[in-house]
Amino acid sequence: MLVLSRQRDQTIMIGDDIEVTIVDIRGDKVRLGINAPKEMPVHRKEVYDAIKKGMLSARQKREAAQQPPEPPAPPHVDPYMEREHQTAKEKNPDARGKDETP
Repeated sequence: MLVLSRQRDQTIMIGDDIEVTIVDIRGDKVRLGINAPKEMPVHRKEVYDAIKKGMLSARQKREAAQQPPEPPAPPHVDPYMEREHQTAKEKNPDARGKDETP
């Protein structure tokens, strides 16, 4: 970590685009003025952490929503009833069940 000493109204540069100016000093508080390009987000650390946490949470929700749903379980067929239905058809092939249409 680079530690610099500055007085009120003095500025430090970060790269070519970001200026950090000491605006005011009151007791143990320092007010900073930051000039940065609009595409460069600038946040207090606690706000940044909350944004990141929210983005992570949103990403997890989005990824969970994108996962394909599990296929439905196959319908349960009672083997005895299925066998009985087939036996009835074999005995009378012209007989139609309730769910069968001509």
